[in-house]
This record gives sequence, C-alpha cells and structure tokens, in this order.
Amino acid sequence: MADSLFHPHTGASLLRPADPAAFTVHQAQGRSSFVLIADHAGQQVPAALDDLGLPQAELDRHIGWDIGIAGVTVELARLLDAWAITQTYSRLVIDCNRPLASPTLMPAVSDLTVVPGNQRLTAAQRQQRIDAIHAPYHARIDAELDTRHAQARPTVLVMMHSFTPVMNDAARPWHAGVLYHRDTRFALPLLQALRDEGDLVVGDNQPYAVSSTSDYAVPVHGEGRGLVHVELEIRQDLIADAAGQQAWAQRLARIFTALQPQLDALPPG
Repeated sequence: MADSLFHPHTGASLLRPADPAAFTVHQAQGRSSFVLIADHAGQQVPAALDDLGLPQAELDRHIGWDIGIAGVTVELARLLDAWAITQTYSRLVIDCNRPLASPTLMPAVSDLTVVPGNQRLTAAQRQQRIDAIHAPYHARIDAELDTRHAQARPTVLVMMHSFTPVMNDAARPWHAGVLYHRDTRFALPLLQALRDEGDLVVGDNQPYAVSSTSDYAVPVHGEGRGLVHVELEIRQDLIADAAGQQAWAQRLARIFTALQPQLDALPPG
C-alpha cells in the first residue's frame, strides 16, 4: 500500500479532536510517596495513521502494548493513594520508554511483524509523533516530579511494565522481573521481598536489562533526578484479566507499603 495511506500530511498536528489525549493521570492528589508511570499502557493509534496498516489482532499482541499493565497500575495507584500516569498510544506508534535516538523508537519491524506505517518515515513525520505523544507525556511526568521536589515530598518512582510469556519461541520462566541500571536502592529490597513471597520466580534484570541507550524512564526520570526508583515487569498471562490485575495490585500494594518507610528514609542518589 502507498505510504500516503499511513503517513499524515507533515506539518499538520498528528492528533485530531476525536483522538484521545496522550496520557491519563490517576489519583492526581495522591498522598503516597510512590509515583507510578506506565509508558506502554495503551494501544491506541491516531486516526491519521490508519492503524499503522496493521490488523487489530497485531495491535492486540504484546508488540502493540504492555498487556494488563494499565489495570494493575490504576488499581495499585488507588490502593496506595499514589499519583500515576498511563500513556495512551501503542508503542508501535512511538515507544515512550525509548530515547529519541533509539532505532526502536518507531519500529519498522517488531517481533517479526512488519509495521507498514513505520516504513520510510521522514524526519518531519517522526517529529510529529514526538511532539504529539512522547514530549507531552514526559513533560507531564517532569511537571509532577518538579512539583514534588519543590514541596520536599519523598518520591519513589516505579516504572510499570509487562512482558510476553514466550519470545522467539522461548518460554520465559519468570513471573516478574525487577529491573535497574546503576541504582539498586529500591531494586534489591523489592527483588528480595518478591522472592520472599514463596510462590514467585523473580528475575534479577530479567527478562530485560536497563541501559541509557535502550531506555528512557530509568536514566532520565530516575537516575537523572537521583530518585529512588525501580522498573517492574509482570508476565502478561498473569495479568491478562481483571482478576489477575487485582491480585497483583493487592500483592504489590502490600509489599510497597511494607518497604515504604525504609525507602522514604533514603537520601537522594
């Protein structure tokens, strides 16, 4: 199909009035020290991009979003009374946990699926997606973190993600993974607490490892500000339905609440 079918007129705003906002804030007045961000919570595609030329079944796969994490994040925020933000658009439109220079910011191929709407993007087309989604989403996170800093409020940042049970025909044994880069102040206690549950296989920087070239939230919002932080991954089959999301939110609320006093007492990194 012709590129014009998938690529909007450069120079026009990408999001039309009928398109949803790039993000939703939950528990806006939350009093907890925890702040939850879910970069891959949504699977929407702006109308101008015509579903990126993909059938809905592809957008429903793990390549389109972090299945189940929106429900876990929203419920966990409610249980903790924690400020949270969920990003609306598919990671295939733009991956909000990628630096702007990352080759997977707008992937041409994802887990063997060719993404027609991401082929041969011009610089202007790429910038349009950055301006409409990536930039305002992270600006809203920055604004909240700036406000909390100005108020001298303790802040513990949690990046919420989920991962597919099978990748490249290999089954993944972990129920959850605790991810970190250089700062382990929250990661190591959380890793131990999850393992102490007794019914979980928990990955230590598995199934992914964090780096400054492959990730955005940890290096920029976490390490860049010296905040106590962690990235959490939950296997998608465990949170694909409301019951699983509720169970994981309750488990995490209990664990986070138990860890909160020691985390709040930590000095800035």
